[in-house]
Parts: sequence; structure tokens; C-alpha cells
Amino acid sequence: MYPAAHAAITPDRPAVIVAGTDQRLTYSQLESRSCRLANAFRDAGLIEGDGVALLSTNAVEIFEAYWACLRSGLYLTPINSHLAVPEVAYVVDDCDAKALIVSADLGDIAAELVGSVPKVRTFLAFGGEVPGYGDYQEFVAGGSPVAPDHQPRGADMLYSSGTTGRSKGVKPPLPARQVGDPGDPYVAVFGGGYAMGPDSVYLSPAPLYHAAPLRFGMVIHSLGGTVITTRKFDPEQCLSIIDEYGVTHSQWVPTHFVRMLRLPRGVRESYDLTSQTHAIHAAAPCPVEVKREMMAWFGPILHEYYASTEANGVTMIGPDEWADKPGSVGRAKLGVIHVCDDDGAEVAQGETGLVYFEREAMPFAYHGDPEKTASAQHPAHPNWSTCGDIGFVDEEGFLFLRDRKAFTIISGGVNIYPQEIEDCLVLHPDVFDVAVVGIPDPEFGESVLAVVQLGAEIQEGPEVSDRLIAHLRANIAGYKVPRRIEFANRLPRTPTGKLVKRELQQKYSSLSSSPSASAEPVSQ
Repeated sequence: MYPAAHAAITPDRPAVIVAGTDQRLTYSQLESRSCRLANAFRDAGLIEGDGVALLSTNAVEIFEAYWACLRSGLYLTPINSHLAVPEVAYVVDDCDAKALIVSADLGDIAAELVGSVPKVRTFLAFGGEVPGYGDYQEFVAGGSPVAPDHQPRGADMLYSSGTTGRSKGVKPPLPARQVGDPGDPYVAVFGGGYAMGPDSVYLSPAPLYHAAPLRFGMVIHSLGGTVITTRKFDPEQCLSIIDEYGVTHSQWVPTHFVRMLRLPRGVRESYDLTSQTHAIHAAAPCPVEVKREMMAWFGPILHEYYASTEANGVTMIGPDEWADKPGSVGRAKLGVIHVCDDDGAEVAQGETGLVYFEREAMPFAYHGDPEKTASAQHPAHPNWSTCGDIGFVDEEGFLFLRDRKAFTIISGGVNIYPQEIEDCLVLHPDVFDVAVVGIPDPEFGESVLAVVQLGAEIQEGPEVSDRLIAHLRANIAGYKVPRRIEFANRLPRTPTGKLVKRELQQKYSSLSSSPSASAEPVSQ
């Protein structure tokens, strides 16, 4: 099903609510406006396979545009609203967008794009005037309200967060079906796996230009539920929303959990969260202790999955399974897992290697970059693909992730996975945030550096460094303990909580590897 079916049954049910604002969209409005926009795109000359770029903060118009594209055979590319003008221009040009929609609160960036994105023929702005852009509302109103008989299914074309390099456009093939036809894998895997339906109230406080918030919104709309989003993440506001709206399903990243756990106990206990049946999390491996604390608070309702923008595979794990397999991201629900060494040979069960998913065919391509696409494929099996994650599978088929291959530190010939060190520090009372990276070392090749953002009341200095080192020594092997600890006022994270480690690697690449606190050398 899709919004048209639900508009006929429950026309006044909210499809989208932006909490803390007056923005909301009923199913009747979502169906009408997405239909008109789809027809207006056709009138403007867009044809099946063309692209639409969208630069916006969280707003109901995002879902209007998404469903207009999904029912027109078009690709929608939402763009990270925190990018600089040249980066936005790169994405708009690279995705071959014929139309660009912007929100007026990003008007300064949007105005600079005019003249620098020559492929765009239609410029539209909502929420106010932007020089060089037509009025989005007038454009939508000009489209026919009558849905055509032929509505080929479109898709999103998202750009990776670029945490390890320049962002890449992930372009899936368009599905060979109409928009209302069954068979959407996201609806089947996530909608079915998390018991979503017309009574679901789904909260996602993350930016809608990311894969999970956007695609899960589509799943909820396909099933007739309500999507609630926010202008930005605020931990107490999220608790208030769960209480006020009776949220049944929520979606988080580990950084959200850490921020909520740091709220005063009195604040945490002042909201009724019992309406929740599923608290879903993904995007990064969740530290075991963080998840245990969240389970003690929210109850046994935490459901984790592992997937990617590339959508090459999915694993899922529920709370009961996780209690038996702490640290696992679950078993495969889409695709078959293979773990391989650097030469492509499958490793033995329980051994660490590069994680591949086998599908019937390669499910994506990096737009305009056949070499990068080929690098994601297994050398001997072109229908096996990887996103660069390192992990292992146990005897029961549960996947455990170590880290991204690009972040692995090789010191004295030994692999060190930063995630393990970060997980050990993240709940230390002195630490607000932490990142671990490798820096050049003349003796060992690389050495371990921890970059720490301290809590508001903690003063940096050798005393706190010594406390952190002592904590690490008590919990992880000595050779993994950072040889340096540096302090930062803020760590570079995307709005979904992912560390942009390349910025830290560049910033600290010239540091001497001389230890700033006592640490053991790597065992040879």
C-alpha cells in the first residue's frame, strides 16, 4: 500500500508531524500534494530515471517530495544541510538533478547555487522567498490532482556521510513495479520485523536526509502509521514527545542513548515512556554497557539492526537474543553473510575479516564511479558486496562488528580496533565524547591516539589523563591503550552521530607519537 490507500481509509490521520512546530500533514494532504507535485514534475519535463535534489532542514515537504518521486520513477537526493556551498553544489551536479527544492531557512546557501549547477532546470523554494527560485507551493498547486494510471516506482539516491572520504552517490536500480505494488524489501524486512502497522507512531529525531529516517518514514507511510520528527535532537524533548504522542516505535543512534543517559535521573523519570514497544537503533555499534543501561531504563524493547545506505544486506537482533549475545548486531535477514580475508578467501567461523553480503545481483552502484563500485565487490563473486566493515560470525550465525576497515589501526603488525577503546571510555564519568584514531609512528607504523571531549565540569590535565589510562588498563589489553590522549572542545560528528574521523586523522597526523600518559608499547 501507499498513501493513496490510507488517504481513502483514514484521510485525517497525521502522516507527518514536526514536533515543536505547527507543521503536520494528514494522509489526505500527503496524497494530494505528492500527486500534484509528481504531475508538475512531468509537466516540467522530468521523465523516469531523472533526479530531484532536496536541500532542507526537517520539514513535511520532504515527504511530499519523496512520495512524488516514488510515484514518478524519479530519484530523490536529499542533501546534508550542514555541507558548505561547494559540497552542496558537488552533490547537486553529481546526482544529475533536473530540479532542486530548498527550504528558505537555508536560503543563503541555496542562493549561491544558482548559476553553479547547470543541469538544474527547475528551482523551487518553500517557507519563504529565495532569490532565483520559484515558489514551491505555486508549483505544486499547478499540478493535476488526478493520479495517472502509470506510476513507476522511484527510489532515493543518497550520498554517504563521507566519514572516510568524499561522499559517494549510492544509486540503486529502479524497481520494475508500480508504486502501489507489493514487494518493497524495506516494508517486508523492517515493517514485518518490528510489527509496524496503521497504529504505529514512529519517532525519529534525526535529519531526514539520512537513509534510516527517510526510508523508515516510507515504511510507516506504506503501512498507514504516523511519523514524528524534530527540528533537531534534544534528549528531553524526545522523552516529552514519547509521553505526549504515545510513541510506539522510536529510532536512535548510540550517541542519542549516551546523551539521554546523561540527563538527571529526575528528568528521566518524569516522563511516561511505556507506550513504546520497539526502540530501534543502528548507524554505529552500540557499546555493550550503554545498551545495558538503556535496557534497564526503557525495558527489554531495544531492537538493533545493521544495514547501510547501500542496502546490500541487513542483520537484526531483538532484546532476548542480545541478552544471550551481547555486542552482536544479529543474524542476516536480507542477504547471506560471508567474512573474508584481504585476498577474498572466506575465513573460519569466529575469525575476523571483511564482511560481505551475498545477494542475487549487485544491489547498488556508486554513481559515476565504476572503480569504486568494483572495489565494493568481492574479487571472485560480483554479487557479494561490502561497505568496508570488519567483523566475525559465530557458530550460530550472529554477526559481531569490530570496526570499519578504514579505521583499523595497524601498530607493530597488530590490528587494533578503535571502537573497542571508544566503547571502554564513553561512559567514564570524566568523558563527554571520545574518538580513537591512528597517527603515524616511526617505530610501529601507527600508534593509538584518543581524542577526548571532557564533561563540562572536568578540567583537562595530566591527572585526568592518568585516570583515563588507568581505567583503560583495567578493562582492555595493554597494547590497545592509547599512547597519547589529546583533549578537544568538540568532536566532529554528523547529525546522526557518526564520527568524521578523517578530520581528526588530518588534524593530528603531524603529532609526535611520544606518549602523553603511561601506556604499553604494542606487542610484536
